Amino acid sequence: MSPNLTVKLQPGTQAPEFTLPDAEGRSVSLADYRGKNVIVYFYPQAATPGCTTEACDFRDSLASLQGSGYEVLGISPDAPEALAAFTGDFGLTFPLLADEDHAVALAYGAWGEKLVHGEVTEGIVRSTVVLDPEGKVKLAQYQVKAQGHVAALKQELGV
Repeated sequence: MSPNLTVKLQPGTQAPEFTLPDAEGRSVSLADYRGKNVIVYFYPQAATPGCTTEACDFRDSLASLQGSGYEVLGISPDAPEALAAFTGDFGLTFPLLADEDHAVALAYGAWGEKLVHGEVTEGIVRSTVVLDPEGKVKLAQYQVKAQGHVAALKQELGV
C-alpha cells in the first residue's frame, strides 16, 4: 500500500480540468460547465447502499440546486455500462461520469487510503467539490457521509 500522498483541493484554487465518458459513452468536460456553479461529487461504486442513498438525495434535490444555479456531476471508477444501469434503476437525472483509471479522483484529492470493514484499502474517498462559474474551488469536503450529506451541503450553500 502506497502512503497516502493525496493532495486535497483548497478553496480559491483552479480545479483540474477533465473529460470523462458519461453513462452513454458521450464525453463530458468540466469546460462544458464554464459559467455555472458545479457540484462534483465522487462516490466509490454505483448501486451500493451508501452511493445509492447519496445519488438519490442529489436526484431529489436537483430542482432546488439547479434553481439556485448549481449543476451536479457524479464521478466514480465504474464503467459506463454500470453507470447506465445505476441511472436507469434509480431514475437519476444528472450526469454520472466514468473515471475508470481514477485519474480525476486522484487530481481532486478524492482517491486514497480508507478503512472499509476494518481493512485499510485504496479507493475513492467520498468527496464533494463545489466549483464557481470560473472553475475555481468554492468548497471541498472529503470523507463525507452519504446519509444527510446533500441536506448539509444545501444548507452550507444557502439553497
